Amino acid sequence: MAYKITSECEACGTCLESCPTEAIVEGDQYSIDADKCEACGTCIDECPIGAIIEE
Repeated sequence: MAYKITSECEACGTCLESCPTEAIVEGDQYSIDADKCEACGTCIDECPIGAIIEE
């Protein structure tokens, strides 16, 4: 299962800090490196605005 950070992302850094595999990539809008992501769901649980979805 893959995850995607949607355009609602405000780049607050919460997911970046919580990702155990460092799969979150910084930028104007964050993204998820699919090669590093283990689909643990931590980022979904931690995103305060619900900008991360299962794809």
